[in-house]
Amino acid sequence: MVDSAFKDITVEALRQFVESRKEKDYTIVDVRQPVEYVGGHIPGAKFIPLNDLVSDFSKLPQNKDLIFYCHSGGRSVAAASMVSEEAAPYGIIYNLVGGILAWEGKTVKGFPKIQVFDRDQEPSDLLLTAMNLEKGAWRFYVHILENFNLASMVPMLETLSKAEIGHAKTIYGFWKTVVPEIRPFDELYADLEGDILEGGESLTDVFDSLKNIIDKQCLTIMELALHIEYTAFDLYRTMAENSKDQIAQDVFLTLAQAEKGHMRMLARSLDQCT
Repeated sequence: MVDSAFKDITVEALRQFVESRKEKDYTIVDVRQPVEYVGGHIPGAKFIPLNDLVSDFSKLPQNKDLIFYCHSGGRSVAAASMVSEEAAPYGIIYNLVGGILAWEGKTVKGFPKIQVFDRDQEPSDLLLTAMNLEKGAWRFYVHILENFNLASMVPMLETLSKAEIGHAKTIYGFWKTVVPEIRPFDELYADLEGDILEGGESLTDVFDSLKNIIDKQCLTIMELALHIEYTAFDLYRTMAENSKDQIAQDVFLTLAQAEKGHMRMLARSLDQCT
């Protein structure tokens, strides 16, 4: 999928969108948790927590444009991505950039941005990017396990951390069929920085900033995890679309499917954030 099957929309564009459209033509969907919705929401928004949504997409109205939003964007981008994969007759699907914080003119101080990969990279560079992304995700989950008190999330985070290494090995295995003289996996993987965040931030700095977020820390961490998994999903869909080799397409689509499964896993764990 070279172009995303959903569109990002800014707060300013959404306000203009609402003013210029008939109410029957669109639905704004809040995918946060109940306590967040009760605390304040965009007027007229339909409330469907993300974990409920991924369990039953029939809750969504059909033949309407859908605008998803959450706290800062992690859950809504996952929602928009997964809904856009469904075969139901929806209208245009949007993700509100920055979530309700942007709607209210606020930001999460220090909330990191996930690296956006260059879709025009050479295949070998994309493979390296993919392995680096997987290592970055592994570093993220391991650090969360070791430094944050999210006891209810431990089994899921351990599963995800192991899966990232497995994905890196899958990528390497395919790469080796294309470039037999590639360095050994352990050597190549060890040298990767796993710097999945843009703007020059180190993962250590990011984790320090997360520790300073007292309100909704668990949800903030889960939103960042969803951002990471969506970025990997989008990367693999792009690599599959750009590949002319059927074996390569199958490998990357399998990985994309796995990343979508990770998004679902994270979504279904949100009720455990207290």
